[in-house]
Amino acid sequence: MNKKLQVFISSTYLDLKIERQAAVEAILKAGHIPAGMELFTAGNQSQMETIKRWIDESDVYMLVLGGRYGSIEPSTSLSYIELEYDYAESKEIPLFSVVIKEDALEAKIKSMGSDAFEKEHPDKLNIFRDKVLNKISSFFADSKDIKLAVHETLADFQNRYKFRGWIPGDEATDVKPFLEEINNLKKDNQKLEDELRNKGVTLSAKTSSKSPMKSQEYDELIQILDKIKVETNLFNEEGQDKPREFKLIDLFYLLRDKLTTGSTNKYNASKFDNFLFFNVFPKLETHSLAKKEKVAGVQWKRYELSSKGLELIAYLDKKKYSTAETEIKKKNSLKCAQ
Repeated sequence: MNKKLQVFISSTYLDLKIERQAAVEAILKAGHIPAGMELFTAGNQSQMETIKRWIDESDVYMLVLGGRYGSIEPSTSLSYIELEYDYAESKEIPLFSVVIKEDALEAKIKSMGSDAFEKEHPDKLNIFRDKVLNKISSFFADSKDIKLAVHETLADFQNRYKFRGWIPGDEATDVKPFLEEINNLKKDNQKLEDELRNKGVTLSAKTSSKSPMKSQEYDELIQILDKIKVETNLFNEEGQDKPREFKLIDLFYLLRDKLTTGSTNKYNASKFDNFLFFNVFPKLETHSLAKKEKVAGVQWKRYELSSKGLELIAYLDKKKYSTAETEIKKKNSLKCAQ
């Protein structure tokens, strides 16, 4: 099967443009897919979370380390590239690094000046460099070294690891036969249950069934969702730039039709789908109101409401219409009294 790997490239930006381009070209030439931080602007927590999701979706993490430590994330006092590196390591994503040689760094400083070396946090850079060199890594002097490291490492990784990867649509697994087999098994099971009932055999309740939530549990969950805030500018009026803040419970109920249908993180997904996938569904998933699934044969994933999420919508509908009916009865009673 022709499986392509997604490789996340991490590095400082201004001083390593040529080296990053070399890595991108090598990954593409090897038949794989590059991804990286040039899609984002460092220094924003929500953007860091987006980068983490890209790392989660990648098969391999690659670090290109030069003479700079990079922008600092305020809450940790670590650079963004070190946070990315640590995150990939914590997720046990296969990773490798290419580190600039001392003489190559000196030559870069002569040509680029202060943009090529770390002025503010040299100690942190040295500590990070030592940590990187203790893992799978190699040195580079020029673009040829980076390209060679990419080809050799990816070939080695493909032999050592079982990757998810991307595959062409025409090579995706055909799930139709499995679905047909499942349906046939369901029919056979139902037939057997009917035969047992006809013989007077009492069937025990299915262990998979769950008792419905109580009203108190629903109300407690509604109170929790009421306190969770989501910011977006998708619903801004013309000329309004500042993101608006919404309660999660309001979005959950107002967008229930779309949430029921679900959303994906496909490459060409709309801004609205991306908003739901990355900002709304994960918060609902925390409370078991949504579930994420990997779609067979493709790289992207899909979110949809769970059975608990659908039950909560039904409860909100019932509560809304019962309240409306009560108000109507009150008004009718008042009219009769008059």
